[in-house]
Amino acid sequence: MDAEVLIVGAGPTGLALAVDLARRGVDHRVVDRAAGPFPGSRGKGLQPRSVEVLHDLGVEVLVADRPRFRAYDGARVVAEWDPHEGRVPTPATPFPSTVLIPQFRVEAMLRARLAELGGAVEYGVEVSGFEQDATGVTAVVGGDRVRVAYLVGCDGGRSSVRKALGVGFAGETWDDQRMVVGDVRLTGLDRDHWHTWPHSPAGMIGLCPLPGTDLYQLQAQADVEPSLEVLRALVRERTGRDDVVVREATWMSLYRANVRMVDRFRVGRVFLAGDAAHVHSPAGAQGMNTGIQDAYNLGWKLAAVLTGAGAELLDTYEAERLPVAARVLGLSSDLHRQVADPDVRPGTRPEEVFQLGVSYRGGPLAGVGERAGDRAPDAPCELSDGTPTTVFNLLRGPEFVVLGLGVDDALAMVRDAHPYVRTYSVVDVAGHVEAGYGVVAPGLVLVRPDGHVALTTADASVVVAYLDQVLG
Repeated sequence: MDAEVLIVGAGPTGLALAVDLARRGVDHRVVDRAAGPFPGSRGKGLQPRSVEVLHDLGVEVLVADRPRFRAYDGARVVAEWDPHEGRVPTPATPFPSTVLIPQFRVEAMLRARLAELGGAVEYGVEVSGFEQDATGVTAVVGGDRVRVAYLVGCDGGRSSVRKALGVGFAGETWDDQRMVVGDVRLTGLDRDHWHTWPHSPAGMIGLCPLPGTDLYQLQAQADVEPSLEVLRALVRERTGRDDVVVREATWMSLYRANVRMVDRFRVGRVFLAGDAAHVHSPAGAQGMNTGIQDAYNLGWKLAAVLTGAGAELLDTYEAERLPVAARVLGLSSDLHRQVADPDVRPGTRPEEVFQLGVSYRGGPLAGVGERAGDRAPDAPCELSDGTPTTVFNLLRGPEFVVLGLGVDDALAMVRDAHPYVRTYSVVDVAGHVEAGYGVVAPGLVLVRPDGHVALTTADASVVVAYLDQVLG
C-alpha cells in the first residue's frame, strides 16, 4: 500500500479526518485539486459540539465576544437583541453557544494541528479516477496510480468521488433562493453588531463582523454575479446609507440553495463525508459542523479496522451518521425559510442547532444503560489521588476511556483485557458525573473515542465483552 487512507478534499471535513487519523498514527494522504487553501468565510459558525470535537483533536478555539444583532430601517435602528442570551457555561456544557469564526480560520487551525502531527495537504493534486476490489482501492492521484486501503470523499457538494461511485444525490434546488455572499472591508459600521436590513424593498442584506479579522461577511438576497461594484451597489441600495462604504472584497460567491443528501455513505472501501454526502442551507450554521462530526465518527473506526477490528465496524458509520444528516438537513431547511421571512428575527435558534443533542441511541454501537449513544457530557471530578480535573480532560485523546466510580477492581479487569483502553478511577465530588451519565457508584462508564457514551454498567465483564466485540 502507498498509504492506508486517501482523503480527497481539504475543507473542514477532510482536515478534521486527517488530524484524527494522524494522531492515531494512520498513514494517510489528503489531497485537494484547488491550488491553495479556501480563502472565504462560507461557513462562519462553530456549534458547541464542534468546539468540543476540536478540543479533543487538539485544536483550541478562541471563544470571542458575540456581536449582538441589530436591525435597521435605513440609518434608524429598529431592534437589537442577543440570540444567545441566557446561554451560559454549565458543568456539563462548557461551550454553550455558537462561536462566530470564518471557515478559512477553522481550516487554518486544522492545518496547523495537522502540521504538528507531521502531516500536510497536497494542493493542486486531483484524483481523476479510482477502482476498488476486495483488498483496496487503486486511484489515479495527480496522474500517478496509488494503492490505498480506503478512500474518503470529502470533496464538497460537486464531489467527483460521489459521482464516480454513482451514488444518487436526492433533494431539490431552490432556484428562487439565491444569495450573494462575500468577505469585505468597509467603513461606516461598528464591529460590535451583526447589522441587518431585513425589510429593504430590494431584498435583505446583512453585514456581519468576522472576529479575529478586519472583515465583514456580506449576505444579500440577489441573483447576480458578484463583483466589487455589485457589492458596493447592493450595500448602497439596501442600507439606504452613503456612509457605509465597501472598500475591498477578498472573496465573493453567488449561492444557490441546494438541499440534497445521499442514500449511502459507503460503497465498499470508499466513503463519503461532509458536503459530498449532504448539502444544506447556510441558515443555522449546520453544514460545516455536520461534516466535522462525520469525520470524527469515521476516523476512529477506520483506525480500529486497520489495526485488527472487524471490517463490519465500518458499516456503523452510515448507520449512525445518515439519520443525523437527514435530521440536520430538515432543520437547516426550516431555518432557511425563516431567514427568508423578514419578520423573523435572524439568529433566533432552536436547541437542535447547537448539536449537543446528537445521539446514536438505538444504533448498532449503543450498549446497555439509559444514556448509551448520547454525547458524553463534561463534569468536574477528582482522580482517586485527589487531583481535580474534568471529564473532558480525561476523555481527550484517541482511545476508548473507562471512568470508574468506586470500582478499582473492575477497572483492573478491563485494563488486563484491553491494555490500550485508558481507565480512570474518579471521585464524583459534586454529583455531576452521576447526573450526566445516569450511573451511580459503584459503576463504570465506557466512552467511545468520538465522545459518545458506549455503555454504563456496574459489571466489568460487560465492558470487556463490548470491547471484544467492537475492537476484536
